[in-house]
Amino acid sequence: MPLGNEPPQLLKQRLLFRGRKFNFEINSLRLPNKSEGDWECIRHPGGALAIPVTAEGKLVLTRQYRFAVQGRLLEFPAGTVEPNETPAQTIQREIEEEVGYRANTWQSLGNFPLAPGYSDEFIYAFLATNLEAVDNPPEGDVDEDIDVVHMTCEEFERAIFKGEGVDAKSIASYFIAKPYFSS
Repeated sequence: MPLGNEPPQLLKQRLLFRGRKFNFEINSLRLPNKSEGDWECIRHPGGALAIPVTAEGKLVLTRQYRFAVQGRLLEFPAGTVEPNETPAQTIQREIEEEVGYRANTWQSLGNFPLAPGYSDEFIYAFLATNLEAVDNPPEGDVDEDIDVVHMTCEEFERAIFKGEGVDAKSIASYFIAKPYFSS
């Protein structure tokens, strides 16, 4: 029998780790069905992602080393929303730092939860067009190992379907954006 939309009751919240980009906590909850348990949660300020598309129709991506998966992933430029910054400001800064472009036209593609089973992080996705190269792009984060990659839509889709290390936020955002830049 459905219990309706009653939210769980928070019994106890414990912060286990406070980090640079996120916090990790354990929450003790009582569910509407009266069962109790602990849920781990990563608290994250959110991220912003851009799909930069050149005048020639090429996608601008990064190939970036990611320690957690011990390898390089193909991704659209993205970054963590900093304090006192909107997602739009975050991604405008990030595409200059990561791929050396400035976009003159921005379109919001909405937002979505990244991994709701264990994190409250939302990704705010944008389509970035009418690009111009930045002469002296600002320095990115010192802990990033990034190569800039230009691909056609066909090349990118081939990489996705061949399992060539494309991250999930880039795949989801690409298919959300595709109707806006393909014919």
